[in-house]
Amino acid sequence: MSAQVPLVAAHPVLGSLRDLRHDTLGAYLRARRDHGDVVRFDAGPPGLRASLYAVFSPEGVQQVLGSQASNFRKENDVYTEIRESIGNGLLTSQDEDYIRQRRMIQPLFTRRRVDAYASAVYGEAVATADRWNSLSEKVVDAAEEMAEFALRTVTRVLFGADIDAAADVVRRNFPVIGESVLRRGVTPLRLPRHWPTPANRRTQAAQRELYAICDRIIAERSATPGEADDMISRLILARDEDGSALSPDAIRDQVLVFLLAGHETTATALAFALHLLACHPEAQEKAHAEVDAVLSGGTAGAEHLDELPYLTRVFKEALRMYPSVAIMGRRSVADSEVCGFHIPGGSDVYVSPWVTQRHPGHWDHPDRFDPDRFAPELEAARPRYAWFPFGGGPRACIGQYFAMLEGVIGLAGLLQRFHLTAPKTEIALQLGMTLRAAEPAHVRLTPRDGARGRVPRRAGTE
Repeated sequence: MSAQVPLVAAHPVLGSLRDLRHDTLGAYLRARRDHGDVVRFDAGPPGLRASLYAVFSPEGVQQVLGSQASNFRKENDVYTEIRESIGNGLLTSQDEDYIRQRRMIQPLFTRRRVDAYASAVYGEAVATADRWNSLSEKVVDAAEEMAEFALRTVTRVLFGADIDAAADVVRRNFPVIGESVLRRGVTPLRLPRHWPTPANRRTQAAQRELYAICDRIIAERSATPGEADDMISRLILARDEDGSALSPDAIRDQVLVFLLAGHETTATALAFALHLLACHPEAQEKAHAEVDAVLSGGTAGAEHLDELPYLTRVFKEALRMYPSVAIMGRRSVADSEVCGFHIPGGSDVYVSPWVTQRHPGHWDHPDRFDPDRFAPELEAARPRYAWFPFGGGPRACIGQYFAMLEGVIGLAGLLQRFHLTAPKTEIALQLGMTLRAAEPAHVRLTPRDGARGRVPRRAGTE
């Protein structure tokens, strides 16, 4: 017989509402510490109170995302708002629709295909380093800089030669969409989207501009299929088993999902990787030594990924400590059992890389930065879902390899040129659709003598 899930102790009237609103990550960590690996939060006053369940052990995460994935679906309010805002792409689609999309798009994310984007990643890293080198005051906000780096990289991969126009549209409008999704996704009483409130008008204007730039470039690429080799062109040429193609609207949905998933997420990981290296001179010295030995001042490419194991560990450790998606939500279809506990059907269920990747049962000194946790023998001994920044199971992120390539190649290009120090070791965090720094993550840059990366001859998307 299944056990009842422990209820997190909270305010007698508001329940856990204030804790979850004002310090979600802390509330989750305390809940695991005080109540165990499966907990229930009751939030809100009587009459408006909602229950949500959180699962923290790797075994429980595996059940939610893996073995019982069909029972834990993307049907909560946040996914509904994402679907309404940027369409029904891979992130939000389900059932046969998702399977068909995944089948058509998976060939675009093979290692060979993704490796072709390494020169675009490295080119943007070199462009960033060149701009840093021109600064009179060499102190930058790593969070702001990596947001721009990741934005330019993903728009170059998606839009090719139209990078500047597309990046400007995304830069202005995606924050508006993200704020709307988060606000509406966590509000019990939502006004209809078509009501002409100021917030709705801002969101609709942002959506129109994003849709327009995507539709224009899709139409241009469709008129000359095969001439460009950016991701939009590949999506146009993608075919299902029966020979059918994606419609222009479906292509736009995928592009918007890739922009969402491939922009802020990688930016967060890169920003904290830089800041962590700036705070840990010994780790930075090891990373510099590896980059110098492997690249010898030359260009970083996909062929160097396997030759940069320490830098890969640095990026994985940054993703462990600061997972871009700190909490992942699902909704249960039917009654189920997770780690011996009863989860009612129709419940909101959450797993949290933020908590599980700090679980003291699987990570020694979990708040300490230690890239060597990801030495091959230690990774092999750890449960599969002790580290899951890219999700898992049948809905695992299709762009995981691209994110790793972008992170490692991007770091290599920047570390070739600069030594980093941090004026401040602790950075306040803000939890929105993704985890981000709530204040500038300042890093001081010192140019490295004789270590200059070269711009690839073709820094596009070939």
